[in-house]
Formats: sequence, structure tokens, C-alpha cells
Amino acid sequence: MTAAVASLAVTAYPSPRMRIPLFPLHAVLTPGLALSLHVFEDRYRVMVRHCLDTDSPFGIVLIHEGSEVVPRHGRGAELAIAGVGTFAEIREASRHSDGRWDLLTVGSGRFTIEEVHTELEPYLVAEVHRLDDAVGDADTADALVQHVIRRFVEYLRLLQPRDGESVPPIDVQVEVEVSAQPAAGEASELEASPDQPADTDQPGAPSDLASSLRIPEDPSQLSFLLTGIVQVRPDRKQALLEADSAEDRLRELDRLLDGELALLRRRLAPYLADRRSLADRVS
Repeated sequence: MTAAVASLAVTAYPSPRMRIPLFPLHAVLTPGLALSLHVFEDRYRVMVRHCLDTDSPFGIVLIHEGSEVVPRHGRGAELAIAGVGTFAEIREASRHSDGRWDLLTVGSGRFTIEEVHTELEPYLVAEVHRLDDAVGDADTADALVQHVIRRFVEYLRLLQPRDGESVPPIDVQVEVEVSAQPAAGEASELEASPDQPADTDQPGAPSDLASSLRIPEDPSQLSFLLTGIVQVRPDRKQALLEADSAEDRLRELDRLLDGELALLRRRLAPYLADRRSLADRVS
């Protein structure tokens, strides 16, 4: 897991409404998290070139039904996508000699889709509206932040393999802007919950996590970060992405963590995404 996150990089786009390329995936990208993509389908090679030439983002949206190989000009299988997605900004791009691309993208904000065009380009193009994230009730959201952070520490601790177990590591990348000391209210190091003391003999216990993770205390930033990290099905991540406020998202994350902690305490496997399928998209 990437060691630290100090702040969420959010790009100020020129207007709330804009036209962007769409990249449908069987995955959910959340603001502040990174996603590596291997792009080899012709239409998406064109899309990457356009985004690099114009220094503009594309949009990642969850596929509800259909394939990532989008039919051109309406021919072929139907594709049903979510109505809310995430702006993906290209941070790194490496082009192979045969035209394929390896990308590192970072989510920089949400959008809602107002109209989809299938005839303008080889790939889907959408009219989208930037979607800001409301906090909700500030006092309630702040209280949820402290509660959810403590439960999240326990969740990470229980995900660590015990003796004789083999568990795939959580491989989540985040947008990192690290300073020597975080500004007041910006971020805090994770600490063990007072009612769940760290087991210092257990690898990956909260005392170890606290030295390697820095997590934001801002309700929106925290809720998006945890949405990207918690190992649940894409449809549940999508519901979290679409939540009306950070307060609502944190409440739902609290409920999800409750269920995941119960499974992990009984050593039942949580949902794990196929990381290879994320890295090797038909894209």
C-alpha cells in the first residue's frame, strides 16, 4: 500500500459543464486515488493522444452491463454505464513501439453525465457537469471522521496475514503531496483505537500502521480515500461515489466496515478485486 496521503489534488476546471471522453471500466475510480491502465485498443489510443495533446482529463465510469470494448457507432452489444463518474488526469504516460500506452491516472473530482455522444469520436464522448461534494452536517461529519478512522485502523490490522496465511496485499495508490509536518486539520497519523490496543507482536498492528500511513481528516477526502481502499464490490463503491454528501458516505462506510470487520474477525475472506483485470484492461 502507498505509504502516505497528505492532501487531495483537485483541479479547478474552467466551468461546471464540459465535454470529455469517456472510458467505461468494470472498476470505480475515486477522487485522490490513482489507477494504472494498459491501453491497447485503437479507439482508446486515440483518446489518450487527444488528452495528452490538449492536457485534458477523460472520465472513468463504471460499466453496469456490457463490455469495455465499446461498439463503435452503435453497432454491437449494448453498454449500460453509471450516471456518475470520476475525472481521470494522466500523471504518467509511456508509449510502446506498437502504439500501446501505459498510464498512471489520478481521480481529480466527480461528474454527472448529462448526455452521451456515440458518433463524434471512435470512443464515447459525454457532456458532463462537475459534481462538488457537500459535507453535510459539519459536526456530525467531523465526529464520523474520528470514529471511521479508528475502525479503519482495525480493518487494516485484520487484513494482515496471520501465521500460515497467504493474503494478497492491498495495492492502492494515492495522490501524494507530503510535507514534513501536516498543517493543522489537514491530516493526522493513524493511531490505535483506545478500546482496541495495538498488539505489538502482531505484524501490521495499528502501531506499525500509524508510522506508515497518513490519512486526511477532511470528511470528503477521507470518505473518497476509504471508498477506494475498502475491498467491496464495484457496485457498492459506485453507491459510495454517488453519495449526496461526505456525511452520508462516511455513514455508509461505517456500516460497511462493521460487516467487513465481522467477517475478518472470523477470518472469512472479504471481497477482493482481481488486480490483474484492473491492470490489463481491454482498453
